[in-house]
Amino acid sequence: MNQSIQTNQLNPYAIQLCTLGRWIAQRQWLPAGSGLFSVRTSEHSALFTSTDKDKSELSPADLVSYDWTNAKEQDTATAIHQFLYQQNPQHKVILQTHGLQATVFSRLIKASQHLFVGYELQNLVATSAAQRNCCPLAILDPQSTELTLQELHQRFDREALPHAFLIRGHGLYVWGDSIDSAKRHLDAWHFLIACELDRIKASCHFN
Repeated sequence: MNQSIQTNQLNPYAIQLCTLGRWIAQRQWLPAGSGLFSVRTSEHSALFTSTDKDKSELSPADLVSYDWTNAKEQDTATAIHQFLYQQNPQHKVILQTHGLQATVFSRLIKASQHLFVGYELQNLVATSAAQRNCCPLAILDPQSTELTLQELHQRFDREALPHAFLIRGHGLYVWGDSIDSAKRHLDAWHFLIACELDRIKASCHFN
């Protein structure tokens, strides 16, 4: 057996990431096998899900080790994961999904961010006391990898993002300091986005 595959199968974080992948797939947030998950394994490396594997059928043997000290050309999604890991050593797990409501929301909102106000679940994702009252979700336009990373740098320089951001028409990114926290953030943000879509729909109906 390949040594890296054997190591993955014994890695509890790899096992947990695969279990989480199946949970996310059941919620239909990964159409056509889309999405990208990773779990940090060291200061400069992480295990990534395979791009051609249905996330509902993941096993530790399907995960790919990636060391960014030896990285060459990267796709945008992988580069974003690397950026988030380098941004903070407490970032341990990163999840990118393509849920229907999150995707529609990213196209519906034309501003570069949307403010969530009045939801109890803001407490689960807020990174500051102010965000518990008014929580911003950044919405980036799809660009080249270099421009996307540049915009992320600018956003993080202004204010710590509340464990998530959207790329318009592309997907929702969330992260956490553990498998469980990343799962909570993903679940919370999907709920908050669904609430806002219904609120906007109701507002349009009554107006």
